[in-house]
Amino acid sequence: MQRRELFSSLASSLKGKNKQEKFLRPPYFSDESLFQSECHKCEAKCATICEEEIIKIADDKTPYLVFSHNGCTYCDECVNACEYEVLTLENKQHLNAIITINKSKCVSWEHTMCFSCKDPCLDNAIDFKAMFMPEINDKCTSCGFCVNRCPTDAIDIKVL
Repeated sequence: MQRRELFSSLASSLKGKNKQEKFLRPPYFSDESLFQSECHKCEAKCATICEEEIIKIADDKTPYLVFSHNGCTYCDECVNACEYEVLTLENKQHLNAIITINKSKCVSWEHTMCFSCKDPCLDNAIDFKAMFMPEINDKCTSCGFCVNRCPTDAIDIKVL
């Protein structure tokens, strides 16, 4: 278990069990309820086919994404593996998340040159003002490649 996963699980257990946890889902669905009604019939083929190894299976047997090692390339392989049409190409979209940079954690915002988030960005979605102060622009697809590269965990993911 990675340090980030450990702290996330500890933090989520402290938040209480009244709140329904929101999962970051693969980018090919239209109806969240299909995960609950269909995914338990499957053998988690979407997770086994994912070349980036970012699809994990929750206790309720539904897929969710974890960016602790890689990001989503939108390769469509999870869709091809989905037998129950929870994920379909017709519903291809950006991930259901907003990615932001936490300025209080970011070393670049503290005037230390760092391009750790920009370098892996496939979409040129991170702009720097005067070589410092990174901001995510509207080209962001929420792919998550920047998340695990940040040395200070300054990339925040808000699941919609």
